Amino acid sequence: MQIGGFTLILRTRVPVSNLTLMRATALFTLIGLAALLAMVALSFWMLERTRDSTEEVLATRELRSAIVDLFSVVQDAETGQRGYLLTGENRYLAPYEAAAKSVGSSLEKLTAVSGSTDKTKEFIAGLRSDIEAKMAELEQTVDLKRAGKSDGAMAIVLTDRGKDNMDKIRTELTAKRQEVDARLYASIEKQQENATALRWTTIAGGLLVLFAGIGAAWALKTYTRELIRVRSEVEALNTGLELRVKERTVDLQRANDEIQRFAYIVSHDLRAPLVNVMGFAAEMKTSLESLQALASDPVIDASPAAEAAKQAIGADVPEAISFIQTSTKKMDSLINAILKLSREGQRTLKPESVDLDALFDGISDSVQHRLTEAEGELLIERPLPTVVSDRLALEQAFGNLIDNAVKYRAPGRPPRILIRARPDRSGSVLVEIEDNGRGIGEQDHERVFDLFRRAGAQDQPGEGIGLAHVRALVRRLGGQITMTSEVGAGTTFRVRLPRNLRTRSEQLGELRG
Repeated sequence: MQIGGFTLILRTRVPVSNLTLMRATALFTLIGLAALLAMVALSFWMLERTRDSTEEVLATRELRSAIVDLFSVVQDAETGQRGYLLTGENRYLAPYEAAAKSVGSSLEKLTAVSGSTDKTKEFIAGLRSDIEAKMAELEQTVDLKRAGKSDGAMAIVLTDRGKDNMDKIRTELTAKRQEVDARLYASIEKQQENATALRWTTIAGGLLVLFAGIGAAWALKTYTRELIRVRSEVEALNTGLELRVKERTVDLQRANDEIQRFAYIVSHDLRAPLVNVMGFAAEMKTSLESLQALASDPVIDASPAAEAAKQAIGADVPEAISFIQTSTKKMDSLINAILKLSREGQRTLKPESVDLDALFDGISDSVQHRLTEAEGELLIERPLPTVVSDRLALEQAFGNLIDNAVKYRAPGRPPRILIRARPDRSGSVLVEIEDNGRGIGEQDHERVFDLFRRAGAQDQPGEGIGLAHVRALVRRLGGQITMTSEVGAGTTFRVRLPRNLRTRSEQLGELRG
């Protein structure tokens, strides 16, 4: 929960009954899922069985059809032969001749669909022999009849050789057809069994899924009621918690203001004795000039302490005064830095529409002469967005970053500074300032933002307050600053700012409200 800039994480222990409901919901869900998976697997298995049965039925029907066709062809041949022998009319030869032509293909079709087992091969071989004998007998009688030897043809018929062959063929094909019919009925019965099993499996699976769905719905409904009750309790607790957070936030802001005022007062009060010390040091330096003139008088040489006095007046005292003046100047700079930060923290922010293009153009103009001397360049990826923020704070923060990029450039390499900015999904604006300067070591990435801390070679003037001041400004504007840097390659500062700044008075007003 987000309250007044603070993130509160509320944890409520779920009662045992709720945990039971959650487990029940998970159990019912797993049962339903398992039932569905089982139905899918069983359906796939049943479909495979049904496919096999269907293929068996089709193959059996094709075999039965081949048997019937072959028997019909042989019968047609015998019928045509008998009709011709009895009447002598050629019209009776048509069935015989058609059958004689197709009997071979019918036999080959039966051979192809019968399979390749040893038993099948034996059956086909015997059948082929019998059919060939029958067709030979028919052909012989027909040829005799055509030659006018009806008595010879009838004599062959009366031997019953053809009848015996035909009876044998009929017996063989009938037995084979009965065998095939039995297989066909068995395959059809298996199909029906598969269909019945699939139907009952689907019904059982559907009932199981329905049961699991009802159970899960009941558990979810019960759990939702319990969750609503717990949520009501949490909201009641949050009401008091939000009030306490608002009070603490106001107190924290007041304490922060007091710290800033204290820093200002202390720094201001420290300047008074420091100014006195600086004044006395200047007077001592002026008085020292008179003493140095006196020490050069030959009359002094007669004194036993003349040598020590000349050493003190000529070297020791001037060195001490120089140390005092250097230290007081350093201390004055530090006090000024503290006062600057304190005044900045007390200044009232004035949000206004700021065109970042114009803002960086102004900063670029202020450092252009130094860039020109160093043969450097400052590039801006336009267009830059517009923000509602405090213009002075933005100028100070970004001006300091660009000034550092120019100041801490890499030796022997013209400075190159690139500025780009883009809105992001969080409603903020990300501004990046990239340079090719000397870079900052990884161990100093966080330390450089501390007050009076500097990194790298101390070959440039400064007190170590620049980046600390920048971070304080960015935080006051509701943003944050980060950086990535590599020694010898350069540094990239990333400043994330809100698109629309809310002033401190507005924030405190919301908290007090």
